[in-house]
Amino acid sequence: MPTESEVACFEAGIKFGTLYHQFTGTPVSHESAPGLERAIEEAIRNQPHCTGVSVEIRADRLDEAIDPGIGYTELRGPLMDVEIVVSYEGSEVTAAMELEKGYPRMRVVSVES
Repeated sequence: MPTESEVACFEAGIKFGTLYHQFTGTPVSHESAPGLERAIEEAIRNQPHCTGVSVEIRADRLDEAIDPGIGYTELRGPLMDVEIVVSYEGSEVTAAMELEKGYPRMRVVSVES
């Protein structure tokens, strides 16, 4: 049987899979980014055992990605910094997605029992 901490880590992975695959491709501009951040946070927060989520669509990266001819781009992993906190049966896992060498790396930051 998996430990409570292992289940919490698995749950964090599920949340990142949902976030990444549900929201990538969404049209985003500087004007819509704050609302999209909140919508993503609320959607992920609805999932079981999620006790915290923070999404930042990085304005500096958005500047580079926006097509000036149309004024927006598609949301992609490299544009976001995300932190998710999952609590399960006394274990708390914090996981993050941050740009690392050009790749949006998802990783477990901490596990507390």
